[in-house]
Amino acid sequence: MPAELETFLLHLVHAPAVLVTVEQTRGSVPREAGAWMAVFADATRGEVGTIGGGHLEWKATHHAREALARWAAQPDGAPQAWLERVTLGPSLGQCCGGSLMLRFEPVDASQGDELSIRLRPAHTPLALFGGGHVGRAIVQALQPLPFDVTWIDSRDGVFPEHLPAQVNAEHSDPVQAAVRDLPSGACVLIMSFSHAEDLDVVAACLQRHDLAFIGLIGSQTKWATFGHRLIERGFTAVDLGRVTCPIGLPGIESKVPAVIAASVVAQLLLAVSAKAGIPKTA
Repeated sequence: MPAELETFLLHLVHAPAVLVTVEQTRGSVPREAGAWMAVFADATRGEVGTIGGGHLEWKATHHAREALARWAAQPDGAPQAWLERVTLGPSLGQCCGGSLMLRFEPVDASQGDELSIRLRPAHTPLALFGGGHVGRAIVQALQPLPFDVTWIDSRDGVFPEHLPAQVNAEHSDPVQAAVRDLPSGACVLIMSFSHAEDLDVVAACLQRHDLAFIGLIGSQTKWATFGHRLIERGFTAVDLGRVTCPIGLPGIESKVPAVIAASVVAQLLLAVSAKAGIPKTA
């Protein structure tokens, strides 16, 4: 469960809140539909989550706290949910030019289970082949992000003892056998300890046509060599075009694992957003 959702539900046990959700967007806006913020009446709990910051968020918080004050004065029943359309013009000090429809929804602890399901972000399945330094850095970088990670290696004892909640470590020998069981739409990152294993995993991925992203760590020289060997195995140039190698954003040359991880994860987010058709924010 994401940290902000967990914090919201923990606070909700002790006090009611108003859940502010971006229902619809039009034009350039700071957050996408589905973004949310929970507003509590007291300053110690404050707000959890964000709908974009700035005057937009300040005004939404003010309206939410007014509703909470009315609820406290009439505790027999929660106020009804309501909608507000907001245009991000000069009057708000946010000149994005777009507009949002915000839903204000009073909630309390009785709705905790339903909210934990509704507000949980959709996760993209990701297979990470390789338990080395870069693999570990990528797992750490992915921890707060909406990915369900299957971390795969053919070696025993390579995974850390404690893993993030969304990470499942899996031993597979031969390592490429794990590709068969990946869900449709999964992303794949390949960085095993062995070039031979990397090649076998790439080949197994190319035998499938429902993977969202296939990324291979390495140099252009490595990929040129792999390309020749894959052609010899019967794959075509079109097949090879489905593989991204080297991985990471262009222009970031550092070999430090944490920097590589940041670059690769940013590239992965761009790929997922492009496939989902997510517009740029303001």
